[in-house]
Amino acid sequence: PPGFIVTTAVYAAFVAENHLASWLQETLQRATPDALDATADAIRARFAAGRMPPGFVAALRDAYTALGRPPVAVRSSATAEDLPGLSFAGQQDTYLNVVGNDALCKAVIACWSSLWTARAIGYRARNAIDHATVSLAVVVQAMVPGEASGVLFTANPLTGKRDETVIDATLGLGEALVSGQVEPDHYVVAADGRLIEKTLGRKALAIHGRAGGGTVTVAQEAATRQALPDAAIRELVALGRRVAEHFGAPQDIEWAWADGRLFLLQARPITTLYPLPEGLPPEPLRVLTSFGAIQGMLDPITPLGLDVLRLVITGAVQIFSPQTTETTQSVLLVAGQRLWINITGALNNRPWQRMTLVALPMIDPIAAQVIQELLTAGYFSAPRKLRLRTAGRLLRVLLPAMARAVDTLLRPDAARARVQRQLAALVATGTEQMAQATALDARVRVIRRVARRFFRAVLPEFIPRFGVGMATFNLLTHLAAKLPGAPDVLLLTRGMPYNVTTAMDLALWETAQAVRADPVSLAYCTQTPAPTLATEYLAGRLPEPAQAAIRAFLRRYGARGLAEIDLGRSRWRDDPTPVMQSLQSYLRIPPGEQSPDAAFERGRAAAEAGIARLVACARRTKGGRLKAFLVRAAAYRMRALSGLRESPKFAAIRLFGLMRAALLESGRALVASGTLARPGDVVFLYLAELEALAAGEARNWAALARERRTAYAQERRRRQIPRLLLSDGQTFYEGARAATSPADAGTLTGSPVSPGVVEGVAHVVLDPHSTQLAPGEILICPGTDPSWTPLFLTAGGLVMEVGGLMTHGAVVAREYGIPAVAGIPDATQRLETGRRIRVNGTTGEVVLVDDPETQ
Repeated sequence: PPGFIVTTAVYAAFVAENHLASWLQETLQRATPDALDATADAIRARFAAGRMPPGFVAALRDAYTALGRPPVAVRSSATAEDLPGLSFAGQQDTYLNVVGNDALCKAVIACWSSLWTARAIGYRARNAIDHATVSLAVVVQAMVPGEASGVLFTANPLTGKRDETVIDATLGLGEALVSGQVEPDHYVVAADGRLIEKTLGRKALAIHGRAGGGTVTVAQEAATRQALPDAAIRELVALGRRVAEHFGAPQDIEWAWADGRLFLLQARPITTLYPLPEGLPPEPLRVLTSFGAIQGMLDPITPLGLDVLRLVITGAVQIFSPQTTETTQSVLLVAGQRLWINITGALNNRPWQRMTLVALPMIDPIAAQVIQELLTAGYFSAPRKLRLRTAGRLLRVLLPAMARAVDTLLRPDAARARVQRQLAALVATGTEQMAQATALDARVRVIRRVARRFFRAVLPEFIPRFGVGMATFNLLTHLAAKLPGAPDVLLLTRGMPYNVTTAMDLALWETAQAVRADPVSLAYCTQTPAPTLATEYLAGRLPEPAQAAIRAFLRRYGARGLAEIDLGRSRWRDDPTPVMQSLQSYLRIPPGEQSPDAAFERGRAAAEAGIARLVACARRTKGGRLKAFLVRAAAYRMRALSGLRESPKFAAIRLFGLMRAALLESGRALVASGTLARPGDVVFLYLAELEALAAGEARNWAALARERRTAYAQERRRRQIPRLLLSDGQTFYEGARAATSPADAGTLTGSPVSPGVVEGVAHVVLDPHSTQLAPGEILICPGTDPSWTPLFLTAGGLVMEVGGLMTHGAVVAREYGIPAVAGIPDATQRLETGRRIRVNGTTGEVVLVDDPETQ
């Protein structure tokens, strides 16, 4: 419809004219969550009493006259809209069938004041959106006397499918539908134009405009009447596609139908859809699984971090396909600033499909469950057999791997030492090369070379060695299942040697003991806030025993940090606050039976006792001497090799730390030259852009980095990340298994990943950098990477939203003997800090024992 816009500049002028800015700030600062309604009422009353800016009333009258002075709709358009994962729909007001100059002025002011409804204030506060940054424009449109009205989604908002259009339609004006007063018709249209779903709603009331202005609501019997004819539905679908193509994104559209014509009233992005990889066509169907869920890190990844990870994975792909480059590889894709693994090829190939269905449940059981459901539903044709050429490429890789596996079976300790020497050599070479590169372009060349080479060099040696450890674990599991009285094989993984992450946590415990041994250091470190300790350490001002002990720890482990697989994220050496927090937690644990080293030793002894029990059970059966020999040999190799799991990642993280430190040094030089605003801006540029910058290309690099930093911060606010993403837009956030037991609504069910039962107080942690655990508390978190594990030494149990038997948190929990359950969707929202819970790491159940208010 024809109309005009009252811009945000006029809103700002109104606020200034009525001296509202400072008053708003003071009022909002005083507001409490339980008094938002009173705050909103006070603000809206102040707006209603305000004066229009000089000249605006005349300008508004002139625009209205130019429109022909018809009845109009006055719609709010706030600037704080369309953020990833956040929907501001319905938070501001719309006024329909407004007639006359005075009514129009009042409606505009009412729209402005609707920026300050209780719902809008609370929503912005919960999502950390600064009230001072929001503004509001007003759209004035000629009123359409809709015979039918409604909303259209150019993608299915429930499933995410981009090739389906969904329409809700009612009779009369659309306000009845968007305000939830009516049950509308519901139509779903496929990409080829087929109407695949049509449900007629009751449409028991309708809203119409009144002749003198305003609206009237009337009751009606319309359950059998279709609000929009089929021909108009097809025309509306075509209109929706044009709008989506124009804006380049799926749209949420309000429309009206009057006098046989369709009218487009407004359009906005569908903010609830998870984005797809750029340029990925819906067909043929691809299946993408979350790299972040496997890594226990669901945050977005910085541009530099994305580039480096793609280089690393490309090196792995080149083992099988040497001609692949980072630009041609199709295994690792980016969507929502996160990485996704394209496993379609594996699912379409019989041998790889079998391996995927065996391996995936151990790292992401929910994704594995969804994939099994998709296969059962016939989403994929029968998997192909291996082509001769593909089989030949695989044999060239597998035959040497099989030889290494046999060598590992015969000499497990020598095989482990070989992997450790190789990783140490790669770190040493990378350190030397990075030290020699002093210019930005040279540093980028070293990063490309080291990242490409890492997995290509490591995996052929590592996979057969670690694979034998996993194979012996599976053999023990198979044997134990057939032996009466056999212990849980997961118990045999406690106190596992040769795990670099376990060694790191115990090294931090030893650091705490060095601090404890000096009374001055102990008093200072227990009485000073962790952030202050971090600042004092970086300045070299801690008491010398503490300074020296922490320095020694960070010399080896300073490259670690939260979300450490992203090269762009801060390291402990940049900000050691998390280390200080864990150190203070450790200082609260008295030496003796409760100390982490004693607990680890008990775990090792329990594992040895479990092996002895399993051997004894085997010996009592037919062929017992042979079975006992196999059990002992398998258990020895499992414990000699399984700890290698963390070693390649630790080596990669040490290299990432070197790369990051070198680039930050270049960043400081770029800040000094005025090219960038801050040193960390380098991580918001891609490698090719850093090369262009080094070559002298003239661009506003600071503005580009600032724009990327803002987009990254917005994407971090996205609350739900799918486990599985299909190329047609379908998203899967959890499997079909109920998260609560049907027999007990107070029980959440996930995957058992570390045996045992513990009862204690839940502590929900979203960021380990800002939290200390009291000894015995049960850690509830989205997922874990090694930066979380210092918390494990004080935790009584562990519950994770993501992960499986072989993901990082599960492995370390087993080694520490902490009962753990993984794969409980939204656990951090469904469990609350202070609630007493019971975690059964043997069955996968988390029982809500009581309410925190009753404690």
